[in-house]
Amino acid sequence: MAKNLSKRSNSKPMPHDSINLDLPDSRITEALGAALARAMPALSAGAVVYLQGELGAGKTSCARSLLRALGVTAHVRSPTYTLVDNYRVANLDCVHIDLYRLNSAAEVLELGLRDLTGPGSLMLIEWPENGGAAVPAADVNVRLLYAGEGRSASLTALSSLGRQWLLNLVTDTSLAPYVSNLT
Repeated sequence: MAKNLSKRSNSKPMPHDSINLDLPDSRITEALGAALARAMPALSAGAVVYLQGELGAGKTSCARSLLRALGVTAHVRSPTYTLVDNYRVANLDCVHIDLYRLNSAAEVLELGLRDLTGPGSLMLIEWPENGGAAVPAADVNVRLLYAGEGRSASLTALSSLGRQWLLNLVTDTSLAPYVSNLT
């Protein structure tokens, strides 16, 4: 199910396509994941979301909440050891990937990630920076950072689909108290 990824770029965000949020506790990190699921546009070409941040910053919590909000009922764990976990919901193939333990693009190529992308697919990739050019290009980058006792999140659209996703997300009033800026 490979697809043409040429319309996406890993290099620069589109102007005015980022959202910054303050996440005072894990409950709000989970709320972000659920809001991302609600805001997800139709995936006629599929979507890729990067989840970046230090160990314990909330990448898996955000992914788990997103998958649950989409209807996944199976146990959603960090795929640190399995590397790739697949979930099927309605007409959507969800793939949760953790590249933390990988050290090269060659190792990532062996996973066949590009074969897992395509119409009706959602790929959530933790630690995408470990895969270099072998990682499919992202539509949205979610960067989670430690911020005092809590966390912060910076979401950046990297494609037209990502732009639509963030535009949809801005209308979700459940996150309004946590938005620190819109650019």
